[in-house]
Amino acid sequence: MAKRVAIVGAGVSGLASIRCCLEEGLQPTCFERSDDLGGLWRFTEHVEEGRASLYKSVVSNSCKEMSCYSDFPFPEDYPNYVPNSQFLEYLKMYANHFNLLKCIQFKTEVCRVTKCPDFTVTGQWEVVTLNEGKQESAIFDAIMVCTGFLTNPHLPLDSFPGINTFEGQYFHSRQYKHPDIFKDKKVLVIGVGNSGTDIAVEASHVAKKPRRYHSRCDLMKNFILRHMPQANSVGHLDKG
Repeated sequence: MAKRVAIVGAGVSGLASIRCCLEEGLQPTCFERSDDLGGLWRFTEHVEEGRASLYKSVVSNSCKEMSCYSDFPFPEDYPNYVPNSQFLEYLKMYANHFNLLKCIQFKTEVCRVTKCPDFTVTGQWEVVTLNEGKQESAIFDAIMVCTGFLTNPHLPLDSFPGINTFEGQYFHSRQYKHPDIFKDKKVLVIGVGNSGTDIAVEASHVAKKPRRYHSRCDLMKNFILRHMPQANSVGHLDKG
């Protein structure tokens, strides 16, 4: 009898895991809490709990030759650096091509994963899931957790004395979707990561006075402390 494998998440790594399990003669079941595949690459207008979040303009920062699955290249007419909408379409093509959808249970949240009482003998796990208010339990021989690492934002507010009295708005790049929110405002972007750079550029087109500093720069901290009392301002903290 084929070994049963539970896969948590139907993003890039989750889809690859399903494919590899099928190739090895295993029986994979993938649990995806949302109603579609794609993980990080599925853009939504609102931040969803438990999922990584994209802004509308995100483009892959590695070329398509390095980003594709080894046995399924991107279409030739795709740009070298792929916009998120086309990346998602590519993942759907991959899933359809290898018939992976049959293994995915959408709108199903994994609530708990625990070792079975006889784990030392069987090596099996109990997985409890929730779908449309109904909780179910199943036994698996292996677990593959494919939920990514960009779900929980790092927002070090303790590093910014006075943040509690700041009269403007501040948020992490996880909450950012469109540059319209910066229109005619003074904007400070903290961070030199990919998202910080992208957002600083987008803000520069609409903001009254966009500024960007390295997160450990004393100049940045002094700027924050000088301008904390000013309303009609927006602070953004980069993912890094």
